Amino acid sequence: MGTLQQIQRWSVLHHPRWLVIFRIALGICLFAKGISFMTNVPQLEKQIQGTVFSNYASWLAIVITWAHLLGGFFIIVGLRTRWAALSQIPILIGAIVLVNIQGNGQGTELLFSIIILLMLIFFLIEGSGRISLDYMFKNYQL
Repeated sequence: MGTLQQIQRWSVLHHPRWLVIFRIALGICLFAKGISFMTNVPQLEKQIQGTVFSNYASWLAIVITWAHLLGGFFIIVGLRTRWAALSQIPILIGAIVLVNIQGNGQGTELLFSIIILLMLIFFLIEGSGRISLDYMFKNYQL
């Protein structure tokens, strides 16, 4: 049995049901941030302009917005949670390093970004648990 299969088996057996609340809260935070980015695309592009990725600001603004919307939705419903968390981690690392540490962000934004990053890493390892579409699709034949 491979390492990933052992992690999956362990997480299904040892995943407390109350962690679903944290998974859904994480997904809602990401989805809400995606909506915030969607309504303030020029502001997001302006933040990206101040980084080394300034040549790709308009493209990155669209990718980041949709990644947060789709990733947040997938995490909320528990569908491909590990993949959704993995796709969000580079974005959060970029937010912490490029935006917050450069002085463009405030202390609360930095703390919030770090908490979200830690939760993403946790759910990357832990998975979605029993109350999720992943579990339902795996164990029940529709």
